[in-house]
Amino acid sequence: MKKQIDTIYILENPEKNIIKFATGYQLKYDDIIKDVFGVACLNDLQMMIQFNKPFQDSICNSKSINLNELSLKQVIRIASRNELLQLREQLMEQLGNLPIPRPFDSTIQLQEGIFHWDENNSLYISEKLGA
Repeated sequence: MKKQIDTIYILENPEKNIIKFATGYQLKYDDIIKDVFGVACLNDLQMMIQFNKPFQDSICNSKSINLNELSLKQVIRIASRNELLQLREQLMEQLGNLPIPRPFDSTIQLQEGIFHWDENNSLYISEKLGA
């Protein structure tokens, strides 16, 4: 049986200035939604987006969008390679230098495709480049 590749998401709460990375598993089964947004689940977050005026305003201001463009995608989306590189830089600042521990599974899905962990360089490399 082939192991499912975990997708990495980025969660942004501009009202509280919180940005976190999470796996699909964490979105479903961990308290990451509560940690970032203060609500129990995605359904509650959707309600928050619809009815919480200060939260709506903070998203619109941070994304430079209008209220009618507001959606769940503005606060939870699949992370990009550049965003993951920013996480790598933060980890390097915290830990001093290479090697840094692998933050997710050895194979992950990002916006740009499938990536594999390169132990030597402590970063994820595109499946296309690694082949």
